Amino acid sequence: MAQDQQNQAQNGHSAASADALSGTGTAVTGTGSAYDQRTASGEDANTLTTRQGHPVTNNQNLRTLGNRGPATLENYQFLEKISHFDRERIPERVVHARGAGAHGVFEAYGKVGDEPIAKYTRAKLFQQAGKQTPVFVRFSTVGHGGHSPETLRDPRGFAVKFYTEDGNWDLVGNNLKVFFIRDAIKFPDLIHSQKPDPVTNRQSGERIFDFICNTPEAMHMVTFLFSPWGIPANYRQMQGSGVNTYKWVNDKGEAVLVKYHWEPLQGIKNLTAPEAEAIQAKNFNHATQDLFENIAKGNFPEWELCVQIMSDDEHPELDFDPLDDTKIWPEDQFPFLPVGKMTLNRNPENYFAEVEQVAFGTGVLVDGLDFSDDKMLQGRTFSYSDTQRYRVGANYLQLPINAPKKHVATNQRDGQMTYHVDSAPGQNLSVNYEPSSLSGLKEAPRTFPDHTPRYEGRLIRESIDRTNNFKQAGERWRLHEDWEKDDLINNLVGALTDAAQVIQDKMVDLCTQCDAEYGRRLAEGLKQAKAGKTAEGGNQYNDAKNSEAAQQAEKMAHEAKPY
Repeated sequence: MAQDQQNQAQNGHSAASADALSGTGTAVTGTGSAYDQRTASGEDANTLTTRQGHPVTNNQNLRTLGNRGPATLENYQFLEKISHFDRERIPERVVHARGAGAHGVFEAYGKVGDEPIAKYTRAKLFQQAGKQTPVFVRFSTVGHGGHSPETLRDPRGFAVKFYTEDGNWDLVGNNLKVFFIRDAIKFPDLIHSQKPDPVTNRQSGERIFDFICNTPEAMHMVTFLFSPWGIPANYRQMQGSGVNTYKWVNDKGEAVLVKYHWEPLQGIKNLTAPEAEAIQAKNFNHATQDLFENIAKGNFPEWELCVQIMSDDEHPELDFDPLDDTKIWPEDQFPFLPVGKMTLNRNPENYFAEVEQVAFGTGVLVDGLDFSDDKMLQGRTFSYSDTQRYRVGANYLQLPINAPKKHVATNQRDGQMTYHVDSAPGQNLSVNYEPSSLSGLKEAPRTFPDHTPRYEGRLIRESIDRTNNFKQAGERWRLHEDWEKDDLINNLVGALTDAAQVIQDKMVDLCTQCDAEYGRRLAEGLKQAKAGKTAEGGNQYNDAKNSEAAQQAEKMAHEAKPY
């Protein structure tokens, strides 16, 4: 019973199953399910208290010497209130700072395509048709700050936390199926180029394309990102992808390579740059509002989870490395196989406690799921969990939104903000190590064999052999519709207009290597921009237009008298 109570307290609001929405669908009420309901004399459930449980009888005034002050140092109620306020914001995520989230459920089909899923993976959440697993999803933009407009050109994060019976599984990805780079050592450089200039504190197209023009593998991502695919209309109508290559492992310890894809059953919609600017002029929170209001109205968004499967070897017959995150596995060779459906059906009760403090990691896998040798995946697996320990704290997994909905017993102790011990019934609490003969924790029995791939080779620092940086980027250009090509060229020209000539020349050369028309149209657009014609797109990175806007603000402004 004590352990049950402890687990309930640990899971907190995330364990609430009832939708707390009421009224018009915008008001939210708390469940209070995780809290002690005892009250002091004269209190009821709605009485304001301090964090120490002290009833607050006057929340309007400091304690002062006379009603004009000065205030005294022993204003405990005020000091507790203001010192907590001073610390209300945890460090913002370096990437994926701007986000929205929702609760939901994943329902398994029990098969992969037409085959029994057990042939490929022993992960329990997939095995039985109709089996439901609670989930929490966080959508985000990647490179911009926590209060940036949701209309900016940027990849969108698509992270799903599955609260499975074997513990949590985090499927962390983006809306686009490829990435800029294939080696994790370049990630800080990539993000630095996209963040504001450390001197001027402004984003710069020149900085971004200075990195990209010297990183040819990024051309596939650029051909997506600077087209309308770089600005999804909202979070409900965009795809999701794990991006990285993972493995599935069956009950014999045999493995296959897999890629994960979320396909929205609401369809896919994207915006051109002018359309996004028109929306931003009215509402820079439009995607967050769209998600919350649709769920509140009962218009629950749904995605089908599909996988691509490939044998676990190097595949010399392909002209790319299957572990390369800048590449797409051709669907005609590796078809999308449905494995389940996700429905988002409940809004958060508190944005900070759930959406802001939720923490994902690419290393959070359950039995039957495993890592591939993907260099980006290897680097992300350390980085994601490490940044959560820095940002939220060493005990971030004890927060209700992050805690698994199952038994937890560890030998981890202490650290900032510890509020319970991960102990088991009957455990000797003096024993926080293993092995022990004094009623400590024991290892779980091994049910299935481990996946044990064989490795042999020299320890080196080298790029992969099959880079093939331009083929799929060129194919993507040719697959774009005419209006998508127009928007892509406008956005590239707008972003490159003020870049150094050497950067412009390199980008024209890279685009030409993708497709001759692609390079020719970019060159023509840059030539026209130099002749004095305004570049239509790319305002987000266009220094000339940004300077024009700054001057325009002063010219258009109305004078006011001092007061």
